[in-house]
Amino acid sequence: MISRYSRPEMVAIWEPESKFQIWFEIEAHACDAQAALGVIPKEAARAVWERGAFEVDRIDEIEREVKHDVIAFLTNLAEHVGDEARFVHQGMTSSDVLDTCFNLQLVKAADLLIADMDKLLAVLKRRALEHKDSVCIGRSHGIHAEPVTFGLKMAAAYAEFSRGRERLVTARKEVATCAISGAVGTFANIDPAVEAHVAAKMGLEVEPVSTQVIPRDRHAAYFAALGVVASSVERLAVEIRHLQRTEVLEAEEYFSPGQKGSSAMPHKRNPILTENLTGLARIVRGFVVPAMENVALWHERDISHSSVERMIGPDATVTLDFALARLTMVMDKLLVYPERMKENMDKLGGLIHSQRVLLALTQAGISREDSYRLVQRNAMKVWKEGGYLLDYLKADKDVTAALSDTRLKSLFDLGYHLKHVDTIFSRVFD
Repeated sequence: MISRYSRPEMVAIWEPESKFQIWFEIEAHACDAQAALGVIPKEAARAVWERGAFEVDRIDEIEREVKHDVIAFLTNLAEHVGDEARFVHQGMTSSDVLDTCFNLQLVKAADLLIADMDKLLAVLKRRALEHKDSVCIGRSHGIHAEPVTFGLKMAAAYAEFSRGRERLVTARKEVATCAISGAVGTFANIDPAVEAHVAAKMGLEVEPVSTQVIPRDRHAAYFAALGVVASSVERLAVEIRHLQRTEVLEAEEYFSPGQKGSSAMPHKRNPILTENLTGLARIVRGFVVPAMENVALWHERDISHSSVERMIGPDATVTLDFALARLTMVMDKLLVYPERMKENMDKLGGLIHSQRVLLALTQAGISREDSYRLVQRNAMKVWKEGGYLLDYLKADKDVTAALSDTRLKSLFDLGYHLKHVDTIFSRVFD
């Protein structure tokens, strides 16, 4: 993670100080549970809380010698606690600390991401309602299809990110587990009550079977959820990028006073933020496959997952947090041009109404194949020669034999295409 694409609150979750603080709390709560069971003296548990401390630099110094981060932490902790430190980590193994901490960090990160989603959803809802009736052309394959509204585009994005939020909530729940089960997860040297106590104090659930490490299918699902949300970020970003093209210009990123778009061309206003979001989404998705590959560990454990998670945990959550905040800002300030939408919609001389004419001809008794042929031959004239589809249809005797001029004209009513916008909005927002 780099500062350019990071926000302080998410970064803080992954700072060494935060990690070691969680490690300390896990060990201290475990000591309380052990003291309650009579395994260690109550005075020792109190000493851990009262005198327990650590220094990141000192831990790093010790780790350079012992080549083991948890041992380095425990050694530094013992330097502060004193003789009672011999009762710390009783019956525990390193993964009890590492996995429980990692899961708690992922939970904290999920809470921030869910809050990010709430802010984005609020903006998307506001923009959807604002442009509920801003008519624009819908496109398939990038080509004009039939009319929609810009509000419907925003409603679709709202619905998609709502699903993404639900996935994050599910991912948070699934990864919120604690393991204090000792070597190979059999509780041979530690009572399951210690795990239950630590889990409750840390706001986690007990991992049913930890086999020394918490099963990584949970983490795979978590990072997959992040990847899907990132894909939704890119989908909306790409939509804005297309709409900002000079030939389209139906919407545009806000261009602030004093902003410059090009070192060479003073006229440029580029969609740099949504292009950036496309890139950030690629990064987040790139972490999904390593998370999947972490599921298959050897027997009860190995540490092939460890180096992966030290990178993807911070990088995926920090990057997605930044991306969601940036997307929220883009959509909040997005410039929308309804008049340009209307201009673009009128460029094809009414071709956007071709399906309705086709259906009317079939209802007038003409086969679908012949109806399609009649509409298409007139539509191709618009493509090649310009003009208006309605005029060509009125001049086509095969068409007017089935449909009067008045009937043909009625088929070019724009409102026809928008009569169910309220229905769609009620599905999304009610």
